[in-house]
Amino acid sequence: MKFNKKDILAALEEITVPGEGKNMVESGAVTNVMVFGDEVEVDITISNPTLQARKKTEVEILKIIHAKVYEKAKIKINIKVDAPAKPKVNEIKGKAIPGIQNIIAVASGKGGVGKSTVTANLAVTLAKMGFKVGLLDADIYGPSAPIMFDVVNEKPLAVNIDGKSKMKPVESYGVKILSIGFFTQPNQAVIWRGPMAAKALNQMIFDAHWGELDFMLLDLPPGTGDIHLSIMQSLPVTGAVVVSTPQEVALADARKGVAMFQQEAINVPVLGIVENMAYFTPEELPNNKYYIFGKEGAKHLAEDLDVPFLGEIPLVQSIREAGDIGRPAALQTATPIEEAFEELTKNVVREVVSRNKSIPPTEAIKITTMAGCSAVKKK
Repeated sequence: MKFNKKDILAALEEITVPGEGKNMVESGAVTNVMVFGDEVEVDITISNPTLQARKKTEVEILKIIHAKVYEKAKIKINIKVDAPAKPKVNEIKGKAIPGIQNIIAVASGKGGVGKSTVTANLAVTLAKMGFKVGLLDADIYGPSAPIMFDVVNEKPLAVNIDGKSKMKPVESYGVKILSIGFFTQPNQAVIWRGPMAAKALNQMIFDAHWGELDFMLLDLPPGTGDIHLSIMQSLPVTGAVVVSTPQEVALADARKGVAMFQQEAINVPVLGIVENMAYFTPEELPNNKYYIFGKEGAKHLAEDLDVPFLGEIPLVQSIREAGDIGRPAALQTATPIEEAFEELTKNVVREVVSRNKSIPPTEAIKITTMAGCSAVKKK
């Protein structure tokens, strides 16, 4: 079958560029098309640096040319990422912690979706892979890291670093941990206003000797509030991971969580969305999957928002039991749970690498409390 450059361009006009409302040709994303017999070479320039965006673009081009022009065409696609020459940045440089390479915020729009469980298992899986990992339990009002890592009775020690007294994080399963739970009684409620909570967080961040870390994970409280703004004012967060369950009520709040990080005043890259409690598989029926909370809701949300989907974690009794006894489920070897958390962790690492190659380091934000509140209200 004979076809030419005009046929290819006509087909590519049916692909819409995400976020622009224009087709691929009209937007200028197609920079060159060459046809040699049944061979086609297409040069594309996109602004989204994520691996998912590049793969999605490539698949769409292959499909449309095979469907509309010639199903046996041999297609070569060259994709170039063209990040803005002057990317949006925040007002001040973040107060980086010496020795910490990447700071990952793990958030959720609402409580009860397993955010802390995902954070704990992500941390131990990173440690198993050989990374140096720290975990800051920033959920001031509901700290859970001491229980999940079986260190409820531990207390951070004081160490002298360059003449200054610093807190030494508690270590468990190769992860360095600090939590407000180390400084309160198990039956004691933390009743603090925002400024006091922010001060406690700053002490755990900057008055601690974290040492060399490849990753610091921040287990944020649910929602989009004062603590989140305090964290992002204090630290240059590399990226955010949003955890959700598949049901609509959780997805609606997860959407707000993503929107919070993407606001112009905050501008923290969203590394992706995790679907927790994706399905239930009974132990006696290992090949069956029951979608109790809905099917692939978080995956579809990731596609709608054009952010990476990092993976799904099943609803399994052993995950809950492992958290309760203080031994994260990802430590169980040769199990589907270990495989699920390994897949999730590999995807997070991949997105961090892609993010660090494509865009400049994140900066801490500088906003007043009122500005922060109004910004949140806009979404």
